[in-house]
Amino acid sequence: MPLENLKSILTTSLNPQITNDKNYKLASVLVVIYGNEPIVIMTEKPKSMKFHAGEISFPGGKLDSSDSDLLETAIRETREEIGLIISKDQVVGQLEPVVTLNSGFLILPFVSIVDSVPSLTANAEVEKIFHIPLESFLETMAVDPDPSHNIIQEMYTFEYEKKIVWGASARILKQIQNCLNS
Repeated sequence: MPLENLKSILTTSLNPQITNDKNYKLASVLVVIYGNEPIVIMTEKPKSMKFHAGEISFPGGKLDSSDSDLLETAIRETREEIGLIISKDQVVGQLEPVVTLNSGFLILPFVSIVDSVPSLTANAEVEKIFHIPLESFLETMAVDPDPSHNIIQEMYTFEYEKKIVWGASARILKQIQNCLNS
C-alpha cells in the first residue's frame, strides 16, 4: 500500500487530552510508519525493565509533569528511546486509547507517517529497534490463545522474527488493520 494512501486512511483529528476516569497512569506511544513498502518501527524492551520487560512495543511512555499533553509525551519518548525526531506536523492522527493488562496504564496511540527515517539509536530503555514490513506483519494476526490475556478486552497477537507482539501493542496494530480494511 503506498504511503499516501496509508496517510489518507489513518489521518484523524488530534485530541491529545484523555479522560482518566479509572485511575490509570496516563501514557502515549508513537506509531511511526515510513517508506514505500511501508515499514513500522517497534522496539524490544530490555528484560531488566520494571514494566513490560522483554516485550515488543511502540516508542512511548508515561506522561511527565513537564509535558503539555500526551502528544508531546509520545514525541519526547520517541526522541529519547530511539533518537527519532518527529514534529507535531508529522503526526497525522491518533487511535483509540488502550489499557495495559498488568501495569495499569491507559495509552493514547498517535500515528506519524514519514517518507524515511535516519539511522536510529536505542537508549537504555530499548534492547532492539525493529523495522517491520507493515502489510506482511498485519497478516500474522491471531487471537491471543492465553486466556489470562483476555481479561480486560479481546486480545490478539502478531509475530515478527519469531517474536510475539501481544497486549496493548497488538490492540494498537489491530486498530491499524481495521482502518486499512474499512
